[in-house]
Amino acid sequence: MILVNTDFIAGKEIDQTLGLVKGSTIRAKHLGKDIVAGFRHMVGGELKEYSEMIEEARQIAIDRMVEEAKQLGTDAVINVRFSTTSVMQGAAEVLVYGTAVKLK
Repeated sequence: MILVNTDFIAGKEIDQTLGLVKGSTIRAKHLGKDIVAGFRHMVGGELKEYSEMIEEARQIAIDRMVEEAKQLGTDAVINVRFSTTSVMQGAAEVLVYGTAVKLK
């Protein structure tokens, strides 16, 4: 499956647009990692616990979007975009979406 954040794929011709596909997940870290991140927040630096959480969430959301695209029989997803929203302290939703297409 080809995933791109452009509205074209170099060297390929789009034959048919199949529609919007998406994937999302809401993730949270457990209390212990939340406490560690809180201490790190006070002294500065990367909040690795949250970076890991968001990276895991992105991959899950991508996997779900690709699964939805496969059900449509698509060859690629173009215009892939991400959105992240905090749903509560320590938890975030990651949404990924794009346009499913068939290639010639």
